[in-house]
Amino acid sequence: MMLTTPLLLSVLPALSGAAAGPGLEPAASPTSTAIQADLFAIKARRVEIGNGEVMEHAVLLVEDGVIVTMGQDLPIERGIPVIELGEDQVVMPGIVNPYSRFGMDGSGYNDARPFVMASAELYPSEAYKTFLEFGMTTVGQYPAGQGVPGQAVALRPKGDTAEEMILEDGVYLKFVMRNSSSAKRNLSDGFKKADEFLKKVEEEREKFEKKNSKKSSSKKKDEKDDKKDEKEDEKKSSSKSSKDKDFVAPEPDERVKPFLDMRDGKLQALFSIDDAASYLHLIDAIGEEKFEWHLRVPLTRDIDVFHVKDQVGKVGCFVLMEPLITLMPGTMRQRNLPAEFDRAGAQLILLPRSDSKAGFQSFLEDVGVMIGAGLDRKAAVQAITHRPAAFLGLEEQLGSLQEGRRANLLVFNGDPFQPGTKLDAVMLDGQFVSGDMDQ
Repeated sequence: MMLTTPLLLSVLPALSGAAAGPGLEPAASPTSTAIQADLFAIKARRVEIGNGEVMEHAVLLVEDGVIVTMGQDLPIERGIPVIELGEDQVVMPGIVNPYSRFGMDGSGYNDARPFVMASAELYPSEAYKTFLEFGMTTVGQYPAGQGVPGQAVALRPKGDTAEEMILEDGVYLKFVMRNSSSAKRNLSDGFKKADEFLKKVEEEREKFEKKNSKKSSSKKKDEKDDKKDEKEDEKKSSSKSSKDKDFVAPEPDERVKPFLDMRDGKLQALFSIDDAASYLHLIDAIGEEKFEWHLRVPLTRDIDVFHVKDQVGKVGCFVLMEPLITLMPGTMRQRNLPAEFDRAGAQLILLPRSDSKAGFQSFLEDVGVMIGAGLDRKAAVQAITHRPAAFLGLEEQLGSLQEGRRANLLVFNGDPFQPGTKLDAVMLDGQFVSGDMDQ
């Protein structure tokens, strides 16, 4: 098919949000729906793909909310609407915030409740618009509480019902791991109960097989005594379901199933630790168990987790922490722990410094501070887009601007990490949900 000169929809680059104080200004509500087409193209001078790479003079073709084609200076078929961005505007994937309770108000418990689902308290309130205002197009929300509060849900912060918002349920099981025997028991007891359940299943299986073996022997004896009834017996036996032949295991208890799922690779664990001792305690608690696990490290002024950064780096797990400069305990020496863990080999994920509107607003500027203090810029981009998407198990759907991914993207009027940069527009599944895109 011959591709001809595109029909352009001139999109003004002067998109701005209302003043919101220091940090990123939120994108304004959209004032035009002229570009909400099923098929359209976006032309941008610079695109942060999300995997650390940058594409200049990029063209993205979006159809039904999904990026179907992307490349440099691609020709566009005549008649396809084109959003042509300004020379200074920068496009990057929507931010993925995998660890939040914003918009939820449950209080939680102080014990082990691995069966609790954060999705049970999900309600499409106005609070979720705040995520979109500051460019967060995918969110992971976890249950409140200590001990083992339950399982998180991944969602899009837009929808008329909870079902419409949910992308994936049970994306991780949260543990609060402290340097205490009770925290250790929450993990070890869970696997112990899983072992007890599996032992019970095996005993039931042996009883079933023994019982069926006796029935089979008796049947063979009867067949020898009366071969004339053989065909009739086969017809009767074939009419019975496979329940007579196949063992059906009992369903595990709701407190046991999550631990079985972790062993089977169906569920990952996220351990929240607050110091180096908690990490060592965690490793001791894990012992010989094999399952996927990652770390949440809430940074404080003089946290000492740098002692275990190399050990964590060798594991190669995801590490969720804030973009915050900390101090060497007992000194005024500054440390850039996100950069240190990234260089050690951990898969860094950055979170807002506070789970609030103010934290969302200053997030990108805070990340910029870490870049200025030594954090690799490519790692920083990945830490707020591709890596958190991978942590939630959604990297094939979102977190980067590539073919086959959802068209979740942000348009800035400059470098996203520079102070004073404005978020011009937010696109979610191919539709502008924040911003002022005038035709």
